Amino acid sequence: MKLTINGEEHEFPAATLADLLALLDYEGDWLATAVNGELVHAADRRTHLLNDNDRIEVLSPMQGG
Repeated sequence: MKLTINGEEHEFPAATLADLLALLDYEGDWLATAVNGELVHAADRRTHLLNDNDRIEVLSPMQGG
């Protein structure tokens, strides 16, 4: 499936957002995720189905000032 992840196009065999995060080695509830501009809460990632050409943003908190 063709997906755009953080602005870069990739091919991944992921059915759900949780599957994709596991393939990308992103773990934890501290991540913020959005699909096609819509926030997807951590509790909903296992059931959020992905479609060809979806745009996924994965954000993690940063320290600094």
